[in-house]
Amino acid sequence: MKKIFFACIVSAAIFVIGFFLLLDKEMNQALPITKDQLITINQGTSVASFSKILEKKNWITNRFWLRAYARLAPEKTVIKVGTYQILANSSLQSILALITSVKEHQFNVAIIEGSTFKEVITLLHDQPQLTHSLRGLSIEQISKKLNIEQTNPEGWIFPETYAFTQGTDDFQILKRAHTTMKDTLAKLWQDRAIGLPYESAYQALIMASIIEKETSHIPEQPLIASVFMNRLAKRMRLQTDPTVIYGLGDRYKGDITSAHLREKTAYNTYRINGLPPTPIAMPGLSAIEAALNPAISDYYYFVSQGDGKHVFSRTLTEHNKAVREYLKKLRKKK
Repeated sequence: MKKIFFACIVSAAIFVIGFFLLLDKEMNQALPITKDQLITINQGTSVASFSKILEKKNWITNRFWLRAYARLAPEKTVIKVGTYQILANSSLQSILALITSVKEHQFNVAIIEGSTFKEVITLLHDQPQLTHSLRGLSIEQISKKLNIEQTNPEGWIFPETYAFTQGTDDFQILKRAHTTMKDTLAKLWQDRAIGLPYESAYQALIMASIIEKETSHIPEQPLIASVFMNRLAKRMRLQTDPTVIYGLGDRYKGDITSAHLREKTAYNTYRINGLPPTPIAMPGLSAIEAALNPAISDYYYFVSQGDGKHVFSRTLTEHNKAVREYLKKLRKKK
């Protein structure tokens, strides 16, 4: 009798050990997931319903093992709502570890230096992973929603790559970008050079946006800034094409005409003195730094040399010569 009892105990132990070994194998073997992909877990999803999702995707053929694991380790199978990135060849164990964590997949939206506010709003509208609460709002309404003093919020969004999870409200991205710009400008304003021709940090932001649109070649930005500082000090007009383009709005079709340069808009720095009334784009960090700590030079002019860089001149005669050289290069390319 004792032998039979002992044999039963041994058999049961072998069965239990075998079961757990098989469970471990099923939970940790690579599933037939051929590529990384996203999966969204909705409210109310249980292990049972999740196992059906995996079965429909042909990632598993038997739901028993996942459900058995959930019964044995319920504390490890509390599924969190969210969107997760499942890697190729993931195991059930690794998938469970992911969807029971708070490690939702992070999407990214990149706001590029030199973008206009309208372009940023379009960019956010085009992100399908965002919830869109900004649609239908005017620029002025959005500005008010952000608590921006100016009705035109141009310049107040910091260009950067912002991470977000599925379903994030687009306004939250915009608010983060605005807060970053406010904080960045306030900090750099405190460390500005002495004797700058600005009455406020906002005027520095306007200048930074012009510098940003004039060149994306970062090493040149402080020198570009010095030209504008020198012109303002001499009460010369800035005469910068990007402000003309901004003032034209949708009327700009790719070329600036002599009529455009003569037209007196609030932004045409060939016709107005000093700075335009608002920024003309979203300046990046380097452009803001250049506006607040410009190089020291005796340059009053610059012209493109066709490769993203510029030729700087001290006199109008030098500048006209540089312009002729640039036009000669353009004709050779044609």
